[in-house]
Amino acid sequence: MDGSPAVLVVGAGPVGLTAAHELLRRDIEVRVIDRADGPAVTSRATATHARALEVYHQMGLLDEVLERGQRVDGFTVHRLGRALTRLGTNFSALPTRFPFTLQVDQVITEEILRARLAKSGVEVEWGVALEDLSGHADRADVRLRHADGTAEELSVPWLIGADGAHSVVRDRLGLRLAGESSETWLIADAIVDADLPRDSLHWMHTGQGTIMLVPFPAPGKWRLLDTVDVDGADDPDAIAARFAAKITAGLGKPATVRTPSWVSVFTIRQRMVERMRVGRCFVAGDAAHVHSPASGQGMNTGVQDAHNLAWKLADVIRGHADEALLDSYSAERVPIGEALLGSTKTATRLVALREAAVSALLPVGTTLLNGLGGVKRRVEGKVQKVMSGLALNYVDSQLTVPSGAPGAIAPGDRVGCDGETERTSAGWRAMCAEFTDPRWTLLACAEDELLETVGRGYGQAVSVRSVSALGDRGPGALADPGGTLRAELGLQDGQYALIRPDGYLAAKGPLGELTATLGRLHLIDRAVA
Repeated sequence: MDGSPAVLVVGAGPVGLTAAHELLRRDIEVRVIDRADGPAVTSRATATHARALEVYHQMGLLDEVLERGQRVDGFTVHRLGRALTRLGTNFSALPTRFPFTLQVDQVITEEILRARLAKSGVEVEWGVALEDLSGHADRADVRLRHADGTAEELSVPWLIGADGAHSVVRDRLGLRLAGESSETWLIADAIVDADLPRDSLHWMHTGQGTIMLVPFPAPGKWRLLDTVDVDGADDPDAIAARFAAKITAGLGKPATVRTPSWVSVFTIRQRMVERMRVGRCFVAGDAAHVHSPASGQGMNTGVQDAHNLAWKLADVIRGHADEALLDSYSAERVPIGEALLGSTKTATRLVALREAAVSALLPVGTTLLNGLGGVKRRVEGKVQKVMSGLALNYVDSQLTVPSGAPGAIAPGDRVGCDGETERTSAGWRAMCAEFTDPRWTLLACAEDELLETVGRGYGQAVSVRSVSALGDRGPGALADPGGTLRAELGLQDGQYALIRPDGYLAAKGPLGELTATLGRLHLIDRAVA
């Protein structure tokens, strides 16, 4: 359309950059615009949870992100000079190779993503705002306003709105954020001189409300959160003194806080849209759902929105899938947003802890918890179920084909293992490497003409791998000596497992059902088409 890219991405935060990255990785032309004058220089989100780290591995970004982050695997509770307990991590029910949270500035995450886009020849166009948008059955017509005041009108086949909580895309599409507003908090980024382990978050009840400290990768730098005192944001030195007094009271020993590099006061809003697609246009991240930062879910969820959308949109644009595949985006991600609002609302209450009676019982409760190791481990497991993103599944998705076949991993579940399994199982090592392939993955316990036929018709969209105890049966073979991978998936001779590009199991069963399953999942046989 008039030389326009296939997809216009509005917003160059982590959500828009993730969408652009994944589209480019699948050879889709994109254009990325942002109304800001340039990249953000003050960090916002800091927590990257386990599921987002798995996504970064699939995207090929993991090593760069890990190198620049601070690993955190604890949550320490302080009250009036006493460290009451430290909650560790328990991923026993949620196997992952990344059993921790990585604290990394959003600024750094965006920098890594922009550098990857630049290597593909795409630069963010700063100072370009979306002014108007109208959707049609086959395109979106937009009017852009450049920094010099000039207007640009164009038509694009597809548009992704990742333009944040005040999204113009959402407004022009007539989507409404429904929900509520609650309390007001203050956050500040500052160097703190205190005896605090940096592999933990620190929550302190000081008798006059609560504060929280979250480590940054930079030495001595912390994100500070105050749930009560929110005045004086225009006086950074006063903010520093107030935090120093509260941290000193919480630790029971002196602490100093240097002048913050950034202070922000915000009202917590818990709102979301009812759908995330209108024709050829989509919204993702904060443009679709805004919520409390209490559990650090915002950026993680937005990145996963973009990741979910991009592979589906790329398959449709390239002619590998019918457009009906895109209906699954909103159907899958809206329920995730609903669950997110519920969990962050609970986390907000727990962080603020305004109930005096509960506060008074903290020492007793934590003492009991410390003495009951099994109970403590269960609590740690429940925390990770909410925080890590690993419990998310698509069991009810239209892209999930139910199966009665055995196996620990059922259709709709995330396909994953822990680090020890990856080290000791050749099959799982090969599977983890396969996750970086942007296509669907077909694992089959067979070698026959059907697999060759599938490869010819679907090979551009599907990586076809023959799984066996040996690895010398051709270029598509995946060795699984000992059968660990097959056992986890419940694969037997003559059966298949089909894994989505985002690492979730879509279907498994007898090979005779495979062709019908591919059609049910909206994939197109290019040999026939």
